[in-house]
Amino acid sequence: MIETDILIIGAGPTGLFTVFEAGLLKLKCHIIDGLPQPGGQLTELYPKKPIFDIPGFPSVLAGDLVTNLMEQIKQFQPGFTLNEVAEKIERLEDETFIVTSNKGTRHHAKAIAIAGGLGSFEPRKPILKDIEFYEKENRGVEYFIKDPEKFRDKRVVISGGGDSALDWSVFLANVASEVTLIHRRNEFRGALDSVEKVQELKASGKIKLITPGEVIGFKGSERIESVDVEINGARMNVPTDYFIPLFGLTPKLGPIANWGLEIEKNAIKVDNALDYQTNIPGIYAIGDVNTYPGKLKLILCGFHEATLMVQSVYQRMNPGKKYVLKYTTVSGVDGFDGTRKEAEKAVVKSID
Repeated sequence: MIETDILIIGAGPTGLFTVFEAGLLKLKCHIIDGLPQPGGQLTELYPKKPIFDIPGFPSVLAGDLVTNLMEQIKQFQPGFTLNEVAEKIERLEDETFIVTSNKGTRHHAKAIAIAGGLGSFEPRKPILKDIEFYEKENRGVEYFIKDPEKFRDKRVVISGGGDSALDWSVFLANVASEVTLIHRRNEFRGALDSVEKVQELKASGKIKLITPGEVIGFKGSERIESVDVEINGARMNVPTDYFIPLFGLTPKLGPIANWGLEIEKNAIKVDNALDYQTNIPGIYAIGDVNTYPGKLKLILCGFHEATLMVQSVYQRMNPGKKYVLKYTTVSGVDGFDGTRKEAEKAVVKSID
C-alpha cells in the first residue's frame, strides 16, 4: 500500500506543479498516470511544440517545460505510479481514500486531486478508405508529432484549421522539404498571430496552402506516395511522404467517470468559488479536466487552481490551524530531501 497525503491523478503540468505547492505546505504527493512517463499531453503529443503563454517564458518547448517542472519538484520527492490507470476508489470511515489501479496497485491518500487533463484521448480521425492501412508501421499517416526530426527533408501534408495545424505548419516549414496545409474552409479558427505567420510563409513560398480543400483518398501500395484532394468539385493529386490530419482529440474520462462525481460535458464540475472541490468532499479536480463558469483550459489556469486547492487540503488535514502565507523569496523553500533554496540575505553595513 502506497501512503501519501495527496494522490494526484495525472502527471501533466498541472499535476506536477501541484507537488511543488503542496510541498511548500509540507504535504507529500504521489502521482498516478496511464502514460509511461510524466508530462501528460506535453510529452506524449507535442514535446517539441513551443508554448507562448507561460509567464516568464516568451517561448518554451512543451518538453522543456516538463523538464523544468520535474526539476522544480525534485526536492519534494514525489512518488510515481506510471503506466497504470486509477480504476477503483473506496472512501473509508475516516474520510480518507484508497485508490486501486488497473494493475492492482493500491494507494491510500487523505485527499485526491484529479489533474487528468482531457482524460484518456484519441485523435479525431478522418473517414477515409484504407486509412487504417497507412496508420501502421510508418506507412505515412501520423496523428501526433512527437519528434519533428522524423519529417526532416520530407514532404508533409497537414490537414486542419485550428491552432495545431497552423502551429505545426509554421514549425515544420523549417524542417520538412515541403509543407502543404489543407483546410476545407478559407477561414482558420486559430490564433491571429499563427494565421499571419502562415500567410507570410505562403507568400515566401515556404508553405503551400490549399483552401477550401479536403483530402479524399491516398495513393501508394506500400506506403503513402500522394493524397487526392478535392477543391470546389475538382480534384488534384499532391505528392507527399506524410499525411498529418490534426482535427483535435476525443477526450474520455475513463474509469473516473464511474466514481460518482458530477459530470458535465465530459468534464468534472467543481466549486471554483472556493477550492475546486468536487461534489465528493476530499476529491478535487484541477486543470483541463474540470469545469465551472468562466473556465479557461490553459496551463497557467491549472497552476492557479492547484495553488488554491492545496490550501484547502491543508485545512482539511489541519482543522482549526491557521496557515500564514509566506512568500518563497522571504521564507525560502525546504525540500523533503534536506535541501534548501533561499534568496541571498540583505547585508547590513555602514558606508564610510
